[in-house]
Amino acid sequence: VDKPPVRRVAIFGGTHGNELSGVLLVKHWQENGAEIQRTGMEVKPFLTNPRAVKKCTRYIDCDLNRVFDPDNLGRTVVEDIPYEVRRAQEINRIFGPKGSDDAYDLIFDLHNTTSNMGGTLILENSRDDFTIQMFHYIKNALAPERCPVLLIEHPSLKYATTRSVAKHPVGKYEK
Repeated sequence: VDKPPVRRVAIFGGTHGNELSGVLLVKHWQENGAEIQRTGMEVKPFLTNPRAVKKCTRYIDCDLNRVFDPDNLGRTVVEDIPYEVRRAQEINRIFGPKGSDDAYDLIFDLHNTTSNMGGTLILENSRDDFTIQMFHYIKNALAPERCPVLLIEHPSLKYATTRSVAKHPVGKYEK
């Protein structure tokens, strides 16, 4: 199947404000983005949860990585709406809307973990041929270093993660 080329890529850091690897990389690339820019592509580094980053805490009111569902994205903005729900709506406006042809092609969401899993790629859809081929390329480029791929696909669950706004969501976890 002939698919349009990937033209818009976002790199997210700070979805959880206490996971600093992605925060530091995003801040570095915001100051000097030359190393991530490619001809014919827009690559945008983005700090997803700046209030949580400032406090160095996982989140302020609720987990940003769990509120990208239709109910939260469609909520009316009122004064007492949780900060992360408001932020999810803003991210959806910038990089989405989720599920649309206008959504960013690819979002890399950078995380840390305390698990001994090393650098791990997260795949949400085993039928996403583009992402599977990209993971194959990444794994070959990193060889002989290990780079496991964790498939978190569920037959009836629609993911409400930060990266799910993109046509091709990618999670990257690092110990």
